[in-house]
Amino acid sequence: MKVFFAVAAFFAFFSGGARQYYDVTKFGAKKDSSAKATAAIVKAIKAASAGGGGTVYFPAGKYLTGPIHLQSNITILIDAGAELHFSDNFDDYLPMVESRYEGVDVTSFSPLFYANRAENITITGRGTIYGHGKKWWDFVEGYKEGQARSKWQLEFDRLNKDILLPDDPRQMKRGFLRPPFIQFLHSKNILIQGITIRNSPFWTINPQFCDNVTVHAVTIINPGQNAPNTDGINPESCSNVHISDCHISVGDDCITIKSGKDAPGRAKARSAENYTITNCTMLSGHGGVVIGSEMSGGIKKIVISNCVFDGTDRGIRIKTTRGRGGVVEDIRVSNIVMKDIKQQAIVLDMEYAKAPEEPVSERTPRFRNIRLSNITAYTREAMYVNGLKEMPVSEISLNDAVFEAERGITLKNAIDVSLNNVRVNTQTGPALKVDAAERLSILNFEAAKLPADVPLLRLNDVKGARIQDCWPFSSEQKFAEISGSASDHIMFEDNVVTDAQIRVGSEVRKEAVKLD
Repeated sequence: MKVFFAVAAFFAFFSGGARQYYDVTKFGAKKDSSAKATAAIVKAIKAASAGGGGTVYFPAGKYLTGPIHLQSNITILIDAGAELHFSDNFDDYLPMVESRYEGVDVTSFSPLFYANRAENITITGRGTIYGHGKKWWDFVEGYKEGQARSKWQLEFDRLNKDILLPDDPRQMKRGFLRPPFIQFLHSKNILIQGITIRNSPFWTINPQFCDNVTVHAVTIINPGQNAPNTDGINPESCSNVHISDCHISVGDDCITIKSGKDAPGRAKARSAENYTITNCTMLSGHGGVVIGSEMSGGIKKIVISNCVFDGTDRGIRIKTTRGRGGVVEDIRVSNIVMKDIKQQAIVLDMEYAKAPEEPVSERTPRFRNIRLSNITAYTREAMYVNGLKEMPVSEISLNDAVFEAERGITLKNAIDVSLNNVRVNTQTGPALKVDAAERLSILNFEAAKLPADVPLLRLNDVKGARIQDCWPFSSEQKFAEISGSASDHIMFEDNVVTDAQIRVGSEVRKEAVKLD
């Protein structure tokens, strides 16, 4: 009898007896996608909202819908076996709404899931949502500058006459901005959990100016080819973001952290901070976890740990360019395994887009205090660090790392760099190449495999270096080459090498290099 009442209570609660669940089929949604369910979903959300909140429930079935706008205290529950197919009729995403596109405030097509200034909102379940992005991708890829503007572009022009543009406004001027799949603006207490997401028109999960965002156990699958800008998870200018246990394979970056672009981002001055990313697997993608290049509001206090990147173009990538401004700082990356990385395992590049050198100002970006540890990578290039002449990358450390790579580590325009317990096996070039750096610490740095007649270390114009406790695998291996008239205060201490394994260029002052 107790079991009977327990089961009866469960079904009463689940079917709406507890006045918390709102089954969309009870509001007229068709489970066979024979008609658009948009109006029925709106009715269910309104009913739940009128009752103070609740769960809008999609039982197993196939639903065709336009955009879904959430309100506070609403949970969307997409049950196992349920499929939400979003229309690819562009007209369904009108009227245009307040949105944001690559760090710029705009009025544009409604995102597929959308909320603005809401709280306590959830999308959860074991079902699948489909963005049917191909028609969106094809329109963008097929549009040629100078051709007649569509009605959607004309509407965009009308609504965005006075927007603050970035330095390079080409996307804005095109006037056809694809909608993100899930975009919540100025909201808090957000949970996205369990669902599978496929074929997003643009960025897939894109909270902006939100607080307390959790994305857990989500699968995101977008085509690896011919699906432009279909990033996985892009939280922008948010605080307190938690991403865990996700599986991502997409046509652009898997996870990207952003905070606005150029003057529009600096005007907002809203940083991305307090993010944790853990226990995720990334497959196809331009980058595993990427910071920037839109980082004008600042990005700080980020922890990335316990992730696997298998087949991405790059692993950890931090990028910016002159004109962005902002600072990326206090970044921790640990316990990462990378396999089949097509380009670099680790990138810190401040010249993502080439721009002429300029005086230091609010337009000058900064990278500082970035710590990487416990990394294994099989990659084309181990690590590429490229600062600006006027603003070098600073306070970088790499600890306990192993790279199997075609090319080794490159450091350029960097200050206060520490490499500890690092092995880099290369097919071409040295394990470490440094140009225009200051205060470099190298401890127990080694290579089990190097090309013949190539040194382990190649240092050019390095001002201050301490190289300790290194032990080449072969006494025949060249250990170091020092060049550049600016080189100074380079100290070799407690290394198992001979003077013959160290070559110092004739342009280097004799007293600039101290051999133990």
